[in-house]
Amino acid sequence: MHFRRRSNDEPEINLIPFIDVLLVVLIFLMLSTTYSKFTEMQVSLPVADTDLLREHPKELIVAVGSDGNFSVNHTLLQGRSLEIVAAALSDASKGTKDTVLVISADASAKHQSVVTVMEAARRAGLNQITFATQSSSQAAQ
Repeated sequence: MHFRRRSNDEPEINLIPFIDVLLVVLIFLMLSTTYSKFTEMQVSLPVADTDLLREHPKELIVAVGSDGNFSVNHTLLQGRSLEIVAAALSDASKGTKDTVLVISADASAKHQSVVTVMEAARRAGLNQITFATQSSSQAAQ
């Protein structure tokens, strides 16, 4: 008996239609995607909603006004320099390192004023810093 040999033709996959479909999907996604610009984003700070308010017995409140003036525990500081703020924080904390510094800055205060308070806290050895905000219901009033 003479059997014929089967031919080993492997099936061929044509990739060209697959690439065409992927290209169409890619073009569709590129045209339909919207890009947002960060320069157009309106930001209004500080507002936060808190469910639970904690009380810290050893907290030190530093207020930063919109004009750049500082007040430590409701005592207005005479000057805006880093050294004056650091000395006032050192005196008010009385050398305790577990004092929590609460920075209560006006929403229109300069960023540099808040950074000055943070640097003064570092020099005074205060490493627990938090920021005071108002709830969104109070901000609407």
